[in-house]
Amino acid sequence: MNTTVARLTARGLFGRRRILILLAVPVLLLVIAVIARNSTLDKLELAHSILGNLALGTLVPITGLIVGTGVIATEIEDGSIVYLLAKPLPRWQIVTTKLAVAVGAAWLLSALPTYLAGLILYGSADGIAAGYAVGTLVAGAAYSALFLLLGVVTRHAVIAGLAYALIWESLIGNYVEGARTLSVQQWGLSLTQAVAADGTVTAPVGLSTAVWLLIVAAVGATALASVKLAGLTLNGEE
Repeated sequence: MNTTVARLTARGLFGRRRILILLAVPVLLLVIAVIARNSTLDKLELAHSILGNLALGTLVPITGLIVGTGVIATEIEDGSIVYLLAKPLPRWQIVTTKLAVAVGAAWLLSALPTYLAGLILYGSADGIAAGYAVGTLVAGAAYSALFLLLGVVTRHAVIAGLAYALIWESLIGNYVEGARTLSVQQWGLSLTQAVAADGTVTAPVGLSTAVWLLIVAAVGATALASVKLAGLTLNGEE
C-alpha cells in the first residue's frame, strides 16, 4: 500500500459534493431507525426489513458504487491518471491502495451506520446488529472491488454499476432463486446468519459457498483491474 496514493485518493474521494451524497443514505438509515424504534410492529421483523433491505440491500451497494468508482474512474475520465501512471509504481499497488481506501470508506459509511441502526432498533440481543454489520462489511468490500473494476474497464462505470445494483442485486438476486447464489447481497446475508442467533436470520446461500464466492469476486476483480490498468498508456487509453 502506498501512503501517498492513499492520501491523494482519500482527498479526492471525500470532496465537498461527494461527501454529501455519501452521507445522505447512512443518515437516512439512522433517522428511520430512530423513528421506527417506537413502532408497535414486531421488532425482529422490523430489524430485518430496515437492516436487510435498506442497509444491506440499498446502502451498501450505493456506497460501494460511489467509492469504488470514485477512487479511480474520475481520474481515468479526466486524464489525471497519467500523472500516477508516470510514477514508478506497480499497477497492482495502485489498484490495491485505491481499493483499500474504497473499502475503508465503505465500512465507515455503511457497516458502522448499520451496526448503530441495529442497536437502536433491536439492541445487542440475538447478534442481529453485529450480524448485519458483518454482512455489510464483507458485502461492502466485494462491491468496492467490483465497482473499482468497472471504473477501470468502462467510462460509464456509474451507469453500469447502477444497472447491476438495481437489476441484478435488487430484482433478480432477490426474487429468482437460482440467481441468489451469485448475489453479493445474499453472500453478505449468509455471514449475517452465521453471526446472529440460530433461527433469527435466514439466508438462501450456504456459508462456505458465500465465503468462497466473496473471496473469488474480490480477488478476481482486483487482479483484473490491475491487469487492465497495466494496459493503459500515458494518454489514458489501452
